[in-house]
Amino acid sequence: MSYLVLARKYRPRNFAEMVGQEHVVQALGNALTQQRLHHAYLFTGTRGVGKTTVSRIFAKSVNCTGADGQGGITATPCGVCPACTEIDSGRFPDYIELDAASNRGVDEVQSLLEQAVYKPVQGRFKVFMIDEVHMLTNTAFNAMLKTLEEPPEYLKFVLATTDPQKVPVTVLSRCLQFNLRPMAPETVFEHLTQVLAKEAIPAEPQALKLLARGARGSMRDALSLTDQAIAFGCGQLQEDAVRQMLGSVDRSYVFRLIAALAQGDGRTVVETVDALRYNGVSAASTLEEMSSVLQRMAVMQVVPDMAAAVDQADPDAAAMADLVQVMPADETQLLYSICLHGRQELGLAPDEYAALTMALLRLLAFKPQAVSQTGATASAAEKKTLNLPDLPAAKTQTEPQQPQQPQQPQQPQQPQQPQQPQQPQSVKVASAQIPVAEQEHEALNTAVLEQERSAQEMPPPWEELPPEAMDTVPGYLAEQPPVWDDVPLEALQPAESEAVQVPVKGVAQDAIQALEPTPLGDTWHAIVTQLDEAQAIVALVRELAMQSQLIAQEGHVWTLRVQRTSLNQAMPRERLLKALAHITDCTSLHVENGKVSDTPALRNKARAEARQKQAEAIVMNDPSVQHLQQSLGATIVPGSIRPV
Repeated sequence: MSYLVLARKYRPRNFAEMVGQEHVVQALGNALTQQRLHHAYLFTGTRGVGKTTVSRIFAKSVNCTGADGQGGITATPCGVCPACTEIDSGRFPDYIELDAASNRGVDEVQSLLEQAVYKPVQGRFKVFMIDEVHMLTNTAFNAMLKTLEEPPEYLKFVLATTDPQKVPVTVLSRCLQFNLRPMAPETVFEHLTQVLAKEAIPAEPQALKLLARGARGSMRDALSLTDQAIAFGCGQLQEDAVRQMLGSVDRSYVFRLIAALAQGDGRTVVETVDALRYNGVSAASTLEEMSSVLQRMAVMQVVPDMAAAVDQADPDAAAMADLVQVMPADETQLLYSICLHGRQELGLAPDEYAALTMALLRLLAFKPQAVSQTGATASAAEKKTLNLPDLPAAKTQTEPQQPQQPQQPQQPQQPQQPQQPQQPQSVKVASAQIPVAEQEHEALNTAVLEQERSAQEMPPPWEELPPEAMDTVPGYLAEQPPVWDDVPLEALQPAESEAVQVPVKGVAQDAIQALEPTPLGDTWHAIVTQLDEAQAIVALVRELAMQSQLIAQEGHVWTLRVQRTSLNQAMPRERLLKALAHITDCTSLHVENGKVSDTPALRNKARAEARQKQAEAIVMNDPSVQHLQQSLGATIVPGSIRPV
């Protein structure tokens, strides 16, 4: 007698033997009991979850005659009547299965529908079962629409598919749809335990758990893997043998990797990956196992009751509970995401183990704490909340603190920053740094609030000036432009000791020239400014014009000099000449390379620096600013002054 594989031997014969699909069993059982039967059913789900099995049980239920031959439609087929036995053996004339994967044309469907006009030969109903119905062509779907919508009262359609998105909506609307869910690993484990108990085959629980996870929700795959494991282990199911057969990673490696990552031990991570390489364990399965463990760890961290109620008989659960205590929740989430994305990167790397190493070390690169070379923590993670530093010893209230007076600037054009009070600790309030003592903290806060209130109520100093003195206060009159807009061109030329150095990319520092205004430079600056404001020059052409110096105008021939060789290209020169021809009489443009001293870029830089110095002088000479500096020791943050 030939051997019958477990997947066929233990195929459910009735709804009571179905596992993992209670929602479908309940709906069909109630419909059969009440005899409220639809004419078309659509079963969807992944492979090996019971679509064909449910179809056969349904066909037996509507055609069962009972053990005595007097039965009717029932939710519990007897399994011994001719209809039940012949459907199980595939010889029942009124139950027809069509494989749409190989019979997907309109001719095959029409041949099937031609049998619909004939009443059942032996049973109570004709049942047409079309498997993988999404493989039918559009013409085949259209051919069956009318019969599917209004079939004879003795005809039932059962459609099955693994991809319902490919089924036309016109077919979906004519069917009752049931989605068969993938089996949970716990459900598969329990079923395998029962099957092997009936077969009297010894099996280790951890081996069955590996098979249940390897089935990926398919009961048929689980039984097929069990057959393979029985043959591999000579009639026994042992964890080591099953793990070797499946190529699964030993979870002890997974726990070791997660523990090393939690402790920041990079050496152990690299050594463990080398051990996986030596043992031939798949890098993809390693990341998959790590994702599974991390998912359970995340649940334990969010729901602490689950971590406290772990099954002590399960070594994996106990190890996970220990890892939950050493790995923070945010790192668990980060490592889970790294493992998921790492599986996609394995195929891109020349070596999958190198990709595995990089994926795991990525967590150490993103850890919010410094780690030493030996793996020990060097410093604690920075907190996002602000912790005030330890306050120094309090001084007596009879000795009020006298901050150091800021040094007044000697020249308005070059103000010097006041020195900060020399105190061990300070608390930053806006732009002022206020020394704080423990016993004076509350009083000082009150004083700061009063100073701010009085500063808000105090009118600006220029409002107290007489009208005849307003002309002497530059920059405060609305009808007069800011002083930096009226800076004369002579002021843009710095002294020899204060030459404005404009850095040019790719040019040595000693080759950078200071601004030396020339008459041709005035003309060239005005022309480039006009072209720039009109957006007639952009990108590389604008850069060429800004960095060039006009050195000669001989009739209609103009000569420019540019320091950066990369700007002297044919295309920018042609476009610049075209733009110049619209507003000047220039018809020929020559560009040479060399040092420059008067370009629009240098002039703009010098003008910006002059405006900046003038703005700083205005702020530093403001009485309100000086009052805050003298009374509260306030300092102006460097770089915070910007001209309008």
